[in-house]
Amino acid sequence: MPRRGRSERATLADVARLAGVSPTTASKVLNGRSDVGTKTRELVLGVMAEIGYKPTAARHERTRDRALVTVLDIVESRYAGTVLQGILTAATSAQAELLLRLPPDEPISTSRTAARAWMAEQKESGVVGFIALAVAVPDSVLLAAEDLEVPVVTIDPIDPIESRVVSIGSTNWAGGRAATEHVIRLGHRRIGWIGGPLGSAPSVERFHGYQAALDSAGITPDRTLIRHEAFSVEAGLRHGHDILTLDERPTAIVSGNDEIAVGVLAAAKELHITVPGELSVTGFDDTPQTQWTAPRLTSVRQPLAGMGQMAVQTVLGMADGVQPASRHLQLATTLSVRDSTGPVPPS
Repeated sequence: MPRRGRSERATLADVARLAGVSPTTASKVLNGRSDVGTKTRELVLGVMAEIGYKPTAARHERTRDRALVTVLDIVESRYAGTVLQGILTAATSAQAELLLRLPPDEPISTSRTAARAWMAEQKESGVVGFIALAVAVPDSVLLAAEDLEVPVVTIDPIDPIESRVVSIGSTNWAGGRAATEHVIRLGHRRIGWIGGPLGSAPSVERFHGYQAALDSAGITPDRTLIRHEAFSVEAGLRHGHDILTLDERPTAIVSGNDEIAVGVLAAAKELHITVPGELSVTGFDDTPQTQWTAPRLTSVRQPLAGMGQMAVQTVLGMADGVQPASRHLQLATTLSVRDSTGPVPPS
């Protein structure tokens, strides 16, 4: 097996290819994981020695010295808490320390020099990768991360997805369409939409899925029934109240996430509109709170914990020189039908 030249640095991907194993298996051997067979471990270690593989400079001698930073705006939502649970589980399994950070303020978010100094400080302290959870990543930070070879992975990015950033999400368009098709099959034709901000890529994808389902069924969208604001209970309550007090109110409302749907349910209760007798409501995320609402909420399930786990595995692999097969990874969504949706009420 030929050695590489001094100027050509071996990567973990090279190790995996030459050993005939997956990059994940090679990474497990490097991290001292116990779920690898003895023969496979010996084979991978032999290849590492043969080609002179050395871990990246950002890795300390002990795996436990590695750290990951998760950047997020808010932690009290069930969405964020569930994703963080997946991140924490995967980081613990990989014996990596997990640090939480708020999005950087000025001048880090606007100055490339300041961003590079901040990123260098993080790297020096043992940080080998960043996970951005539903927040925008400033260009200054992205450029600094590229300069210092610190990988960044985004989960449900707020900004439109860039080709240079690895993103992890779910099949938002398909989920939005599935929720809308569900109420259409129940006979509903006057169907409202209350979603998150138009600047959010996942929110826009879900809305486009809603539109696609209406188009496929030959239903012309009524612009008076469509709202975009924040992924919050307050937004769902306010817009739900507005829509449900129209002279011709909808018989179903498709919500951009579960918190909006909870607000819609609250608005219906205040207005003495029964769910699902007079109004059907769907959510998106399928967070644990869907089991606590009255009635229980029909929601599009996205594997939130799985997205967090995949983000950790991806960013650690990138830190070891293993690039993901795709820059944009999407996990499948499914519709969980519960008690908040029912047949269209009689005219």
